[in-house]
Amino acid sequence: MNRWSMAATRMLAGFACLGLAAGCEQKAPAALDRPPAPVATAAAVAQDVPVYLDEIGKTAASEVVSVQPQVSGPITAIHFRDGADLGTGDALFTIDQRPFQAALSQAEANVGKDMAQLQQAEAALDQSRAAENQAEANLARDMAQLENAAVQERRYKQLIDEGAISKEQYDQVRTAAQAAEATVRADQAGVSNARAAIAVAQAAVENAKAAIRADQAMVEAARIQLGYTSIRSPISGRAGQRLVDLGNVVTANDTTLLTIQRLDPLYADFTITEGDLTAVQQHMARGALRAEVRLPDGADQPRPGDLTFLDNAVQDTTGTVKLRATIVNGDHRFWPGRFVKVRLILSIRQGAVLVPAAAPQLSAKGPFVYVVKEDLTAELRPVTLGQRQGDLIVVEQGVAPGERVVVTGQLGVTPGGKVRIDEPRPAGAPPGKSTVGQS
Repeated sequence: MNRWSMAATRMLAGFACLGLAAGCEQKAPAALDRPPAPVATAAAVAQDVPVYLDEIGKTAASEVVSVQPQVSGPITAIHFRDGADLGTGDALFTIDQRPFQAALSQAEANVGKDMAQLQQAEAALDQSRAAENQAEANLARDMAQLENAAVQERRYKQLIDEGAISKEQYDQVRTAAQAAEATVRADQAGVSNARAAIAVAQAAVENAKAAIRADQAMVEAARIQLGYTSIRSPISGRAGQRLVDLGNVVTANDTTLLTIQRLDPLYADFTITEGDLTAVQQHMARGALRAEVRLPDGADQPRPGDLTFLDNAVQDTTGTVKLRATIVNGDHRFWPGRFVKVRLILSIRQGAVLVPAAAPQLSAKGPFVYVVKEDLTAELRPVTLGQRQGDLIVVEQGVAPGERVVVTGQLGVTPGGKVRIDEPRPAGAPPGKSTVGQS
């Protein structure tokens, strides 16, 4: 090796040593810390909340009436508009009244005729009673005469036995006594005849009175039939579409003219499974149950009501039980036949813990929430969830009232990691301060 080659080798070895020395003196870079996760939080609260069953139901009118005529004839007048709100007794239709008015007039005339016959019968009865009184007076008079004649006969009989009078005188007195006795028998027959005439007259009076009562009943029947020609609303409700027009001839108890439905109160019919039946029965035994009915497009406007019906059997085909809630519907916001959401309130749970419904997350081990501790670290807390209460949800186990849980930003949170709580601010406002975890 020449001198220049040896010099180059020593120079390369020197540079290598300098490089190694410099490498040995350089330190390893420090590990990077994970920044706090931005989150929004809310405090768990304790409130009294209802325990309920949510079901789908259908509204129904509390009363439905199919209006039919009770007499036959042509329609002569219509007194309402389709879809009108009706009150009890409002006029609906008029049927031709002329034949029924004629029948009523005929019945009233028959009553007048029978009243005249009754007066005649009563006059005849008065005459018969007067004749009876006269006959009884004649009988009393003739009885007195008969008694006097009998006395005379006995005295003359004694005298003739003594020979004091002639036989002709005695025969005259005896004949007078016999004549008086015959007159009394005739008077007695006259009294009997007068009494028989009274009985006949009384029967005539009773017959006349019975005829009057029958004709008065016919008058009432004719008046009822005439009243049926004016058809009125039997309930308060809303009219449907009328099914006949002016001039149509309708048949009694056959033609349906109109359907009226009562909208206030209104029914909400729904079902529960037989598995929920025991709980419902137990709570019903403690008192009447309340219900809330909501329209599909008005979930934030519940209408309170009462549970008014529980069916007496479980349906074989579906395993469900029919129930009914009754609600006030004076504003007609609910309509018969519409599907609704029915919440049956079973009881009130005291002091339940609630958190926003967005706070719980789901993992393979079940639901959990992130609880923000005082040092701004996040703790993964398994929870047992209850029923939802609007935008909140019941936490039956795992969170205490006052603890703050993460509502948004859970994807960026790690158990035990730091968080930064972003306070909510109105839209368009400048960024505010944040609470940042300190290292």
